[in-house]
Amino acid sequence: MRSSAPSLSSDRDAFSADPPLNRAIASALPTRLRPADLLRLTDEGAEDVLSGRYDHLLPVGGVWPSDERWAARLLTDDEVDVWLISWTPGKSTELHDHAGSLGALTVLSGALSEYRWNGTELRRRTLTAGDQASFPIGWVHDVMRVPAGPQPVDESNAASVGPLDPTLSVHAYSPPLTAMSYYEVTGHGNLRRTRTILTDQPEGDM
Repeated sequence: MRSSAPSLSSDRDAFSADPPLNRAIASALPTRLRPADLLRLTDEGAEDVLSGRYDHLLPVGGVWPSDERWAARLLTDDEVDVWLISWTPGKSTELHDHAGSLGALTVLSGALSEYRWNGTELRRRTLTAGDQASFPIGWVHDVMRVPAGPQPVDESNAASVGPLDPTLSVHAYSPPLTAMSYYEVTGHGNLRRTRTILTDQPEGDM
């Protein structure tokens, strides 16, 4: 992202060290960006957030929302959306996919729990600061902030709202999100789609 953040097109061909895709396979993909490209974008976006480049997009006064997830779009063009997300304790995204978009994330701080449907069951993994993950088309998962341990209460600053240790992650979607489907696991151990929504918001409506 770095100095080319507003216009990434000139750098995208150099993002991936993978060999060129077979022409027939490449033409069937919804985007020319690959998971490795999205992982790099989220990693560079995370570095930019930590360096202060996007301080003007952060919540006023550094007070992170405590009731709902919060997100700010760091970059957008015809091929990719890059978002910064702050995660709220106890709020999950519900099981969902990203429709026709590939996705990736880098965790900046805190930790996330991901519950992924592997075809027969939900498998859990924990992603901590510095960890990355990519999401191919058809990936169905639920994501939430890992609960933090008991925190000391500062009664002298009780008016301050929001977690003192925000869990932050940078996400990239290509093509930019336009829809998401939600799912439930049935009593027979199958995955059932419950609804599909049109949205351009990351990991579900904020």
